Amino acid sequence: MKSSRPAQRAMHHGRQPRHGAIATLLRGLAIALAVVLVSGASVATWVVWDLASNVTSNAVDISRPDDTSTPVPDVPDIDALEGGFNLLVVGADNDESQDKNAYGTRDVTLNDVNMLLHVAEDHSSAVVVSFPRDLIVPHPPCTDPETGEPHNALLAQPLNTALQRGGLACVVATISDLTGLDIEYAAQMSFESVVRMTDAVGGVPVCLTAPIDDPFSALDLPAGTSVISGQTALAFLRTRHGVGDGSDLSRIASQQQYISSLVRTIKSNDTLTDVTKLYSLAQVAAKHVRLSTSLTSLTRMVAMARTLQTIDLDKLNLVQYPVVDDPTNPNRVVPLAGLAEELFDRIAADVPFLPDPTVNRFGVDAVPGTPTPTTPPPATAPTTPPATPGATPQPTPTTDVIEGLQGQTALDQTCSVAN
Repeated sequence: MKSSRPAQRAMHHGRQPRHGAIATLLRGLAIALAVVLVSGASVATWVVWDLASNVTSNAVDISRPDDTSTPVPDVPDIDALEGGFNLLVVGADNDESQDKNAYGTRDVTLNDVNMLLHVAEDHSSAVVVSFPRDLIVPHPPCTDPETGEPHNALLAQPLNTALQRGGLACVVATISDLTGLDIEYAAQMSFESVVRMTDAVGGVPVCLTAPIDDPFSALDLPAGTSVISGQTALAFLRTRHGVGDGSDLSRIASQQQYISSLVRTIKSNDTLTDVTKLYSLAQVAAKHVRLSTSLTSLTRMVAMARTLQTIDLDKLNLVQYPVVDDPTNPNRVVPLAGLAEELFDRIAADVPFLPDPTVNRFGVDAVPGTPTPTTPPPATAPTTPPATPGATPQPTPTTDVIEGLQGQTALDQTCSVAN
């Protein structure tokens, strides 16, 4: 189906001076990647028990009261994961573990970062969809897991209010209703878990078109390429005022640069075979990340990690949920319905696609000297002979590009554009 393209002018939502939390996909996936250690290295039994008990004690039930679906099946061994899966990674602002002196105190806890990973049924491709925090969507009924207080369904509220209404389960339910996808797994990350995991990975190269000095996120980096970790990586992932047009959409594009670089880094260095790095990641994931109860099986996490390791970089798409400005509020966005429907129809059916390389992304540019991101190979002119009476019409050549969809693949190299 064809759909209208999003407006190419700068989005102005989210310009109010407030901090945003960030947790990138691969830190969420590091939960799985790290635990490869448990099955692949000589780890003492007490270490395995320690990791497993920490994961279980911190787990969150994301099932819905009216859920009648079949529970996720057991994975008997690390090579026995069948079918695709959906994993939601949520970055919480004002998490209870957050250092209030370092990051400030807010009145509520918000899900400011929401990334949905979908792995295809045949494990040949994957896509990560980033949802803007200020996206106005319907919210389902939710119950606060701490107080038991029920919250009625809402017709139109910012996405990032779901966490305060009903915890991680409420965020999962809201995005599941929005996308039409069943979300079996989820992980909630705090500022502290982001810092610790970036340290454990050992640093990720990022590129800036010009220096950025953003006092809101405490990011201070020179132009060009820098290898960042710890607090600097957190500041880079949180900065909004420092990139693009200062909007959350620019920040999403900048985050996608980081994720693609992180994926390339993990695939190119010894992270997956370095026992020290893997154990460090496993400890952080077990003690500083809240996982859904469906994700507490170490065998399942290892199996998911092994599946992700096999996906080629050009088969991992990093895309932004399609939006346009909210006509009633310039600081908010609303779904671009036709394009969003096309995107999730393809995801649900595991139909290959690419984001549109002609769409202007306000937060990033292609690295000089590299191919234009996500540009498909040039098509060869058809040499179909003239049609003959009664012959079966030949199909018209098609492209995998979804027109108007913003994003890149993990293979694409981009630079964050300084604001």
